[in-house]
Amino acid sequence: SGYKMFFSRSHLARRITAFKMKNQLVRHFSKQKKLSTTFLQKPGEGNMKKVSMIEGEGIGPYLCESVQEIFRNLNVPVKFDIIPLIEGKDVDQARKNQQESSQFSQLIQNDVILKGPISHDESLMLNNHKISMALEIYAYIVHAFTIPGVKTRHKDVDIVMIRENSEGEYASIEHELLPGVIESIKVITKPNSLRIAEYAFEYALLSNRKKVTVVHKANIMKLCDGEFLEACREVSQLYPTILYEEMIVDAT
Repeated sequence: SGYKMFFSRSHLARRITAFKMKNQLVRHFSKQKKLSTTFLQKPGEGNMKKVSMIEGEGIGPYLCESVQEIFRNLNVPVKFDIIPLIEGKDVDQARKNQQESSQFSQLIQNDVILKGPISHDESLMLNNHKISMALEIYAYIVHAFTIPGVKTRHKDVDIVMIRENSEGEYASIEHELLPGVIESIKVITKPNSLRIAEYAFEYALLSNRKKVTVVHKANIMKLCDGEFLEACREVSQLYPTILYEEMIVDAT
């Protein structure tokens, strides 16, 4: 009977092992062979979250309404705080400043902001430039890549563009000297140039990218873009594993 019991246990163990291998759980969205407790939610993750929403202009309200409808149907624990766009054309400066301050206070109450399309119209209490400057959104990121199965002119595209969003022409300093004569001031500072350069190199390092290309106009704007280039060169020395190159904007 002892032999039979040993045989039965061994046979059962082999059957269980074979069953496990045949029905092994495969996570197609992860290359990990074993499941980890890191996939578990942290305490409080299922609680209701608040998100600031600016519906924006044009198709913005329709897009935001669709998002809210999807979240409602899926019972996503998110509550949207709607922040309306307010025209400031016919509002005196003191009241305009007060309303802008109130809107920005409402905007930053939550950790996430969902924004529909907004123009750069200065008459709006909230526009893209004001939001970027107030929240110091200095890095604008665009990832361009080829989608398998979609025919395009260029193949195997995978490039990330990181644009400085608070300086240069985006400083938005311009005025009319004389009727028909407009002057625009381009602002470049060393601290902000170092900041965007460090962001780009850190992004490349963390996403396993091999090269950072700095696009500039230092051949003409020798002081402004020259300062920017010097900052980028300085930061590049701290990342010897990443290839650094410079390219004039006209040649990109």
